[in-house]
Amino acid sequence: MPIITLTTDFGIKDHFVSAVKGAIYSELPEANVVDISHEISPFHITEAAYIIQNAYKSFPKGSIHIVGIDSEMHAENKHIAVKLDDHYFICANNGLICLITSQFNPEKIVEINIHDAIVSNFPVLDVFVTVACHIARGGTLEVIGKPISEIKTIKGITPIVNVGNKQIVGSIIYIDNYGNLITNVTRKLFDDVGKGRKFKITARTAVFQKVYNRYSDAINFEIEKSRREEDGKKLAIFNSSGYLELAIYKSNPKTVGGASSLFGLYYRDTVSITFE
Repeated sequence: MPIITLTTDFGIKDHFVSAVKGAIYSELPEANVVDISHEISPFHITEAAYIIQNAYKSFPKGSIHIVGIDSEMHAENKHIAVKLDDHYFICANNGLICLITSQFNPEKIVEINIHDAIVSNFPVLDVFVTVACHIARGGTLEVIGKPISEIKTIKGITPIVNVGNKQIVGSIIYIDNYGNLITNVTRKLFDDVGKGRKFKITARTAVFQKVYNRYSDAINFEIEKSRREEDGKKLAIFNSSGYLELAIYKSNPKTVGGASSLFGLYYRDTVSITFE
């Protein structure tokens, strides 16, 4: 039985997550349901895509991913089921799929058309669960939807490389639980453009001239602890997902603050890298 994952902006206060899980188990008592996250910022497609793209690859091939973000159906927000990288994604056609990966083209896309048979104002509970359980039983996508060739894309969130390859202009795409700022600049883009040249990263008043591979690499442990710069040190790293991240060492947004609050940077704010 394939794993069914859930990613939503429902939070955990209300009944929505439990209702979705209950509906799955009612149809498939032997189902294996895994939560990816229910703390996505409301309607935040880019944030959801970042989390899903870094989570789904750890699941077995054939896993089914229900994504309940901006999922209310209307004329401009149809529902789709997509087979991508040997995984299945069930979501709204709101641009999320195009953000998950640029490495793979969808193997199959259908626009879900079973809505006439289901009366619902909670599509994740009714429509998405029905589709997920159908796929988990070995059903094909063509049974629950009509094949389509294109899906909605979102523009304006790709880094810009200026003429002459002297500068990359990116932006913040995600703020994690520690207040760290993840940009849309990948390590590959950074290396391809920079080619080993010296650089300066600028984001408002924060300036960085070195990028580390781990948070602790920024700390000189040869210096006595009482004298070393440690808690609160600003740094730039390539995170485990391969994105440029601006961070504060051992930050805590609830006490001393994180990179977002301390640098005054938020979603879609600009980050520029200038090469010599």
